[in-house]
Formats: sequence, C-alpha cells, structure tokens
Amino acid sequence: MLVGLCLFLILLLLFLAVPFWVALGLGTITLLLSTGALPLSLLGEALFQGVDSFALIAIPLFVLTGDVMVRSGLAYKLLDFAEATTGSLRSGFGTSTVLGCGFFACISGSDAADAAAIGRITMGRLVELGYPKPYACALVASGACTGILIPPSIAYIVIGLVLGISSSTLFIAAAIPGVIVLLGVVLTNVLLNRVHGYENSRRAFSLSRWFRALNEAKWALAVPFIILGGIYSGVFTPTESAAVAVAAALLVGMVQGTIRLKDFPAMLETSARVNGVILPIIGIAMLFAQALTVLDVPQDLVHALTSITTNPSGLILIMLAIFIIAGMFMETTPNIVILAPLLYPVAKEIGMNQIHFCVFMITSLGLGFITPPMGLNLFVMSGLTGTPIMAIARRAIPFVVAMISISVLIGFVPELSLWALR
Repeated sequence: MLVGLCLFLILLLLFLAVPFWVALGLGTITLLLSTGALPLSLLGEALFQGVDSFALIAIPLFVLTGDVMVRSGLAYKLLDFAEATTGSLRSGFGTSTVLGCGFFACISGSDAADAAAIGRITMGRLVELGYPKPYACALVASGACTGILIPPSIAYIVIGLVLGISSSTLFIAAAIPGVIVLLGVVLTNVLLNRVHGYENSRRAFSLSRWFRALNEAKWALAVPFIILGGIYSGVFTPTESAAVAVAAALLVGMVQGTIRLKDFPAMLETSARVNGVILPIIGIAMLFAQALTVLDVPQDLVHALTSITTNPSGLILIMLAIFIIAGMFMETTPNIVILAPLLYPVAKEIGMNQIHFCVFMITSLGLGFITPPMGLNLFVMSGLTGTPIMAIARRAIPFVVAMISISVLIGFVPELSLWALR
C-alpha cells in the first residue's frame, strides 16, 4: 500500500509538470520515510554511488561526438553516401534517410539527437520528392528510433549499469536486433511508397558517384568504425572508444576547417545539458530500486504476474505491454532504472537469458519515441518543421505496428540477441 501511494505521488507530480528527477526524488524520500527500507542518512552516499561509474562517462562523450559530426559537416557526408548507395532504388531517398539515421545511431547513441540531426538535413528534400510533410516527419522519427537500438547506445550503457552487465557484451548482442529494426522501418516505407507513390523521381545508380561519395565520407565513416570496431575487437571499452571518437571527429573537423576553437563551448554545453538530465535520474532511480528490492517488491511482482499465467509466452507478452505503455509516458532512462530490476526476476522465472531480456526491453521501450503522449522524436520533428504532433503520430502508426512485430519476434526468438555472442 505504501509503495502504491508513493508511485501515485510520483505520477501526480509528473501530471503537474514537475521535472521527473524531482518527482522521483520526492517519491523516493517519502518511501524511505514511511517504510524505513533504508536509513535516510545514507541518501547522499547512495546518490553518489548511483552515478559513480566509469561506464557513465561514455554518455556525454557519445553525445559530444554526435554534435561534432553535425557541426563539422561529417553527418552530411554520411547521408550523401547513403543516398549514393540506395538513391537509385524505388523509395531511394526515403531508404537513404533511414540508413542515415542508422549511421548516425552508430555515433550519437541518442534518438533525439538522431532525429534532430537527420531531420535538419533531409526534410526539405523528402517533401520536394513528394512525401507529405507529416509522413516525412514520421519517417525520420521512426528511423531515429535506432538511436538507442543500434550500438553504441546510451540505453544499453544504463541497463548494463543497473543489472551489472558489460556494455560491450550488450552492444554485441544488440547489433542484429538493431539492424532488424532498421530494415523493418525501411521495408515499411517501401511498402507505403508503393501504395501511395510518394517519391516522384529516381536517378540511375552510378558506380563513379558511389565511389566519389565513399571517398568524401571516408572520415565520417571512420568514426563509427573506430567506435564499433574498437568495442567489438576488445581494443577499447565503450567509454574509451567514445573518447577516441570525440578526438578523431574533432581532429578531422579542425583539419578541414569546419570546427574552430570558438565552437567548443557550445558543443560542451550541449553534452553537459544531456548529461545533466540523465545523471540525476539515474542516481535517484538507483536508490528507488534499492528501496523496492529491500521491500521485496520485485518478488511480489513475480508472484502477481505468475498468478495471472505461468505460460512463458503469456508473460513475455505481458512484459511487452508493460514496456510499451511505460514508454508512452516516461523517457527511456527512468523506465530502465525502475522496470529492469522489477521485471528481470519475472524474465528469470521463465528462463529468459539476462542479455536477451535487456535487448527485448530496450527494443520494446524504443517504441515510446514515436507514441504519444511522450513521443520525444515526434516533438523533435514537430519543433523542426512546425507540423502538429498528432498529424505526425497518425502517419507513424504503420511504423509502430512494424516495431511491435519486431519486438515480439525478438522476445520469442532469443537467438536473434544471443547468436553474435556465441
């Protein structure tokens, strides 16, 4: 009852537009005072321990890398290469846009940054080629969902910290599911384009143009290669690869003259703002999760869900529904730090591998970026173009259906998440 009242307090404060970390903090303090789960004197120490992790340094570094790529113009070259690769196909530029989102996801690890960067570059051209503006916004918003699904990903760093799993291991496991989601968005766009005939122009594939685009994008492509190659080969940890990627992107930008010393304060400020939003949430949510564990809430949840059904398929679908609904109302980071410790015991009860659970959870939560009322990517695209959010959301429905289907597939086929590790 006390836990339920504290959760109600948190939801009430969120409804009153109180920042999430403040609402969660007040709810956590109320829970500690009312239950005595943990001494309040440990509050400061617990908050510090919640964010005292080497792995978390990667978060601002990946965000900074993405900002450098945009400011230096390297992100534009990535998109030019994607267009040279697929632009000759039917729905070519739409496919190029989604591939550009995938390339940028390999750098920034953030959905919102992905949507903002690719949206600024592609929106004008998409509309010019015949895509209705709301649909073009939905396409970019959906493609940008790969920001937390394709490694390196801030979400996988956070869930690795919460459940005590190596980020490098999660990055390897997430590679195939992330690409499947990317291909799902591409296929959905191709099918819709065949029905509605959005793109009204096509250009023939040119091998010379492709090689020219590859040459111009070589330094841009080197950045995700450094990040992923370093992590997968074991040369770098995710944090080290993020630091090397920042240095490499800055070096290329300064040599090419597209980055100057006067740009540094603005780039560092962008990274600090993102970090300033994420870290307080992680610190407080880790304390909240500890209190729930002391009160045996995860075990009670296992008993409650298994009393509904003991069928593994049924419990997987229940978890999927929880993830989708939670993603509609909260950002990914608080969802991870609250739900992962609660629902992993349920997954363990049905024999789900820990890595498989993480990939399933992050993929399912990714839907929240294109589903109202939270729908962060919808807000980003609406802010960029002035298009009403609900108009974008309606056009995003086919992509939501595709992503739900892929989440179900990942939930029921563990090999998609575990094959690369074996």
